[in-house]
Amino acid sequence: MTHLDYGLRSAPTGFRKVLHISWPLVVLLSAIACVGFLMLYSVAGGRIEVWAEPQIKRFVAGMAAMLMIAMVPIWFWRNLSALAYALSLALLIAVEFFGDVGMGAQRWLELGPLRLQPSEVMKIALIMALAAYYDWLDLARTSRLVWVAIPAALILVPTALVLSQPDLGTALMLVMGGGLVMFAAGVSLWYFGSVLALGVAAVAAVLQSRGTSWQLLRDYQYRRIDVFLDPASDPLGAGYNITQAQIALGSGGWAGRGFMQGTQSRLNFLPEKHTDFIFTTLAEEFGFVGGASLLALYVLVIAFCIHSALSNKDRFAALLTLGVAATFFLYFAVNMGMVMGLLPVVGVPLPLVSYGGTAMMILLMAFGLVQSAHVHRPR
Repeated sequence: MTHLDYGLRSAPTGFRKVLHISWPLVVLLSAIACVGFLMLYSVAGGRIEVWAEPQIKRFVAGMAAMLMIAMVPIWFWRNLSALAYALSLALLIAVEFFGDVGMGAQRWLELGPLRLQPSEVMKIALIMALAAYYDWLDLARTSRLVWVAIPAALILVPTALVLSQPDLGTALMLVMGGGLVMFAAGVSLWYFGSVLALGVAAVAAVLQSRGTSWQLLRDYQYRRIDVFLDPASDPLGAGYNITQAQIALGSGGWAGRGFMQGTQSRLNFLPEKHTDFIFTTLAEEFGFVGGASLLALYVLVIAFCIHSALSNKDRFAALLTLGVAATFFLYFAVNMGMVMGLLPVVGVPLPLVSYGGTAMMILLMAFGLVQSAHVHRPR
């Protein structure tokens, strides 16, 4: 009996699929989302209908979608990967012509009652496409230049479109997420070393181009770099956000001021307190203990994904699971680093906690793919 025969014969069917779902992962994701509901209730001044109630409805819908996706065999999602990537790319191109402008960026599409951010969809579609590519590609050809150029193009084309919106944070996440899938697939470290060297050269070029006719970034992006290096240089202007965030983080102390007792959020000193900077509200109200507890929940989700990928004999499923884990990690690592002043402010939400529809739904659907890989793995 071949390995494939064994995998097909031992694959769960019908009601058994429900038993094979990782319910601990469902509990972890629900716990993280509940933290978000509490924080959204707090920053709205004790009003659930402002941000918490819409977020709860989105989470319920997203969780239902996750469980439905988990029931579908993983080979179906493998076959759908190229189409998912192509549709996501088409949506990104549509943003260039028909995108809705908000907060100085053209990132959204209005599709009837739905307001969609295609770059969020591309984060997962890219991982699916790369996982399917390396599942198809023979291992002996993984590090050959011509076969490395193809996934590199799959990464760089949407990255260029996202950069033009402009959305530097999402563009960096596409590059890093795609690069981590390539690394997991076994691409030679020489390529990553070369990319790192090019990255250093690109940073130098960006800094040198400032104020010239060939300036590579926009003025507000250079201002973010200045503020990142020295927030006190403009505490009431470009440095206001990070300065207030650091005050909130520091005032929380060990155990925090108490639920709904944070002065920075209650008095509206915190910017974007329900989206990008919601972690500062958590840290101010629940202190180091609250922040560390949320981080522990995130780490447990990552640990589950890594364990599931390493124990999965299906190459596509394993790479897909690792890719979703990498994207999830980048979400909270970049957001937390941003609000702590360790990274420039690039507008990345805190996963399942920040207010927002597209990011939450796409993440939960991505974990539906992880669950599908887990449920239908060869046994």
